[in-house]
Amino acid sequence: MLRRLHSLTGILFGGYIIVHLLINATLIQGRHPQDGTWSFETQVAKIHSLPFLLAIEWAFIFIPIIFHTVYGIWITLRAEPNPIHYPYFKNVFYTLQRVSAMIIVAGLVFHVLGMKGFLGDTLAFEAGHGKAAASTVRHINAHWTVAFVVYPLFILASTFHLANGFWTAGITWGLTVSKAAQRRWGFVCAGLFALTFGCGVVAWGASVKLKGLEPAQAQFNNPQKAIVDLPK
Repeated sequence: MLRRLHSLTGILFGGYIIVHLLINATLIQGRHPQDGTWSFETQVAKIHSLPFLLAIEWAFIFIPIIFHTVYGIWITLRAEPNPIHYPYFKNVFYTLQRVSAMIIVAGLVFHVLGMKGFLGDTLAFEAGHGKAAASTVRHINAHWTVAFVVYPLFILASTFHLANGFWTAGITWGLTVSKAAQRRWGFVCAGLFALTFGCGVVAWGASVKLKGLEPAQAQFNNPQKAIVDLPK
């Protein structure tokens, strides 16, 4: 029962990751040419305008993530990886699933504490109008290690763990019993990995490319400052 509950919460967690990466990927769309609004900020505003948002977050995001993480740590501690002795394809994936889980836990702690402002204003996320895109870009580019080590590893580990976890969920729930069914579902999960990893790379690349966005955003939101700063 606990294994299946862990799998179910993993599916909810995975759904959240997919939506999260898709929304973050809209950073590459930039500003709307007519009113200067960001597509990314429009999507963020839609989420924050949902009724009972806090209840939705706790029921479908926070509680599933907490349970999946805590029980996942227990599974990882009891794991007996042996890819050196038995270097089969899925046996290697078994080990990589546990390694990626540890990276995700570390990445989640940093991501949540940073975005919530517990690690300083530079890493804090602001959802207000004109601030979501700027604060996200500022967060990613806070330090070169954050931009080029932490988040690339976090994205790779999360998307691999998601796709491989969905593949094993098919076995856990008795949906892919035969080898043929597991092979077909494997192709679907590989496509899921390609989609989510691609969205993650697009979001990361846009954030790195938009480094220095905040001063420009401040000028955009403060026309008087922009006029003063114009060359004479």
